[in-house]
Amino acid sequence: MKTQHLPGIPRRTAVAAIALAAAGLASAQQPAGQPIRIGSTLALTGPLSATAQIHKLVGEIYVEQLNKRGGLLGRPVEWVVKDDQSKPDLARTLYEQLVTADKVDLLMGPYATGAILSAMGVAQRYNKVLVHHTLGIPSLAKYDMQFPAWSIGSDPATTVPNTLFDALAASPKPPKTVAVVTSKFPSIQFMSAGAREVIKKRGLTEVLFLEWDFGNRDFGPIANRVKDAKPDFVWVGAIGLEGNLLLDAMKKIDYSPPQHFYLYPAPGPLLASPEAKNALSATIFEAQPPFTSNLGAAEFVKLYSERAAKAGFSDTSVETQAAASYTAWQILEAGVVNTRSLDDKAIATWLKANKVDTLQGKLRFDGTGNFGDDLMRIKQIQNGKWVVVWPKEVTSGGAKLITP
Repeated sequence: MKTQHLPGIPRRTAVAAIALAAAGLASAQQPAGQPIRIGSTLALTGPLSATAQIHKLVGEIYVEQLNKRGGLLGRPVEWVVKDDQSKPDLARTLYEQLVTADKVDLLMGPYATGAILSAMGVAQRYNKVLVHHTLGIPSLAKYDMQFPAWSIGSDPATTVPNTLFDALAASPKPPKTVAVVTSKFPSIQFMSAGAREVIKKRGLTEVLFLEWDFGNRDFGPIANRVKDAKPDFVWVGAIGLEGNLLLDAMKKIDYSPPQHFYLYPAPGPLLASPEAKNALSATIFEAQPPFTSNLGAAEFVKLYSERAAKAGFSDTSVETQAAASYTAWQILEAGVVNTRSLDDKAIATWLKANKVDTLQGKLRFDGTGNFGDDLMRIKQIQNGKWVVVWPKEVTSGGAKLITP
């Protein structure tokens, strides 16, 4: 278990605190009283640990910022985070401990869909609010007091692929044939299945469909099948470094996909790969206008980049994972500040009735399963950078999708 206690400065009033935070100002007094303890788990070890380290760093930054603004309700905040080892069953046990033995005041969700669902079951048993940042299958969120920070809407298997194919349809060279290759990692398999339906409804031709087990490292056979299918466009349902491994396998057989999309890649390593030229992906936030004008974004981008570099991260940029994590903390803070309490039911009631300002923009929680709008955007690697290219209203400097 890792416990963080970061001293700071007290909040003057709920509204003033938000204004002060946005302006980068703070009071000079120390917080008083017993610390407010927020409990969670993260996959600090195991196969999901590389991404979970992002969420750990974000949480540390946010708690530090929060205490510099005066904590919550004038009290300092501690974050109690335990290692669930990338195991949903262990996450369930640890959340039970956090509520019953550690008696934390509030909960924060873990990383990844399986662990979130485990935590959600515990939260429901004890009537606790659970804000979470990486649930990939919204239909599984049945609990009334859970709130998503990752703005993928209630039906992302339809809306996200449609956003992608809207972007492609508006490009100079829309694809007609598509290969779908995907991991069986649950949330990715779910999204790829939705993409297949969207492809069919749009009248495109699916020329190949292949799946691989999560943890697969041999992408040679998949690369060969993609090359033989000769698609105009390749949907790659990849998580982490899987996209890089597939591109490496393609390079070995002298093949480059004409147009290609990676669902949940490791954005830094993919950006660094020469074979990923013009690759597409989805995002809820990039460190560029207009996103950087949202609440807390500019300061967070700077802080995260500095801390990530110091921690030895290969990628120090803020994108979907870090943004979703930071948003989760913003949501929880808003619930406490605006109700002036730690009462879970009061916080849940307020969140469902109000929009929350976040670095993603204004989020609402009054839709199906407490989900709001799908704010997933399409980005592309252009000239060595990730650039948002769709929808037009969130592109930076009028960036457009590049086609071969």
